[in-house]
Amino acid sequence: MRYNTTTSTCSCTPTHAPTHPKTNSSPPSADWLGANPSNFTASDRPVSHPLDLVVIHVTQATYPNTLGIFQNPSKHVSAHYVVRSVDGHIAQCVREHDIAWHAGNWPYNTGSIGIEHEGWVDRPGYFTNALYEESARLTAAICTRHGIPKDRAHIIGHYEVPGTDHTDPGPNWDWTRYMRLVNFA
Repeated sequence: MRYNTTTSTCSCTPTHAPTHPKTNSSPPSADWLGANPSNFTASDRPVSHPLDLVVIHVTQATYPNTLGIFQNPSKHVSAHYVVRSVDGHIAQCVREHDIAWHAGNWPYNTGSIGIEHEGWVDRPGYFTNALYEESARLTAAICTRHGIPKDRAHIIGHYEVPGTDHTDPGPNWDWTRYMRLVNFA
């Protein structure tokens, strides 16, 4: 196994430390707060599965609760990153070469990077300047790193994943602003 699983707590502290140092695919500003290995699939993307999408999510939970969910082995869900509302702080929960279980559609999981944003779809106050700016920088870096075009065909909302019943990031997400920030990052 890639991660040390000797602890089984569901706190917001790193409980599953990587056995290898942070790689170039990790943004320098992200803290490693690993998801439980039961909540993602180890892989060697993009060799095993090409990456061509970034999927934007809204947590419908607080930042610490989201991290706790990803660290709970019985939840069977994760995302590569979580962005905190108040300051745009980023936690990386799954390495980009691994497959996070975020889209609810296996082909979309295998070909995408998932970014969760703290907040609720019907509470636009959670979509702060810091959240938009840091998320856009992260998305731009992911797109550059993996050769993903920085456009709405390749940066999608969870609601655009076929077969999903999710509505995030919701009607209050400012796609025009976000895409402008991604393209100027």
